[in-house]
Amino acid sequence: MLLFVYGTLKRDQRNHHLLADQRFVGPAATVAGYRLCDLGSHPGMVPHPHGGPVRGEVFDVSESCTDELDEFEEVPTLFDRKQVELTNGTTAWAYLYARPVPAGTPSGDEWPFG
Repeated sequence: MLLFVYGTLKRDQRNHHLLADQRFVGPAATVAGYRLCDLGSHPGMVPHPHGGPVRGEVFDVSESCTDELDEFEEVPTLFDRKQVELTNGTTAWAYLYARPVPAGTPSGDEWPFG
């Protein structure tokens, strides 16, 4: 399955080892309507009516890897895995933050925030 990642699972980020044996497909972006929220040590992607595309990477991941990532991402308590549309017309799964985001939380379209 295709998985869109936008934070610590990206290449050269601290949790990429969880995807190191999966196939990198390439850089990608979601369609408009999402934001990355700063959750301290990692970002969380949320739907946002005025959000733009979020930039990240796509990997082709195995079912066993998906099961491990669901546990790592604390699905469904902290994140939910949902399908998102990408700007190239395909869809991929992504981990969306499952909790309310406090007002005033810094956000952006690419992590790490610059």
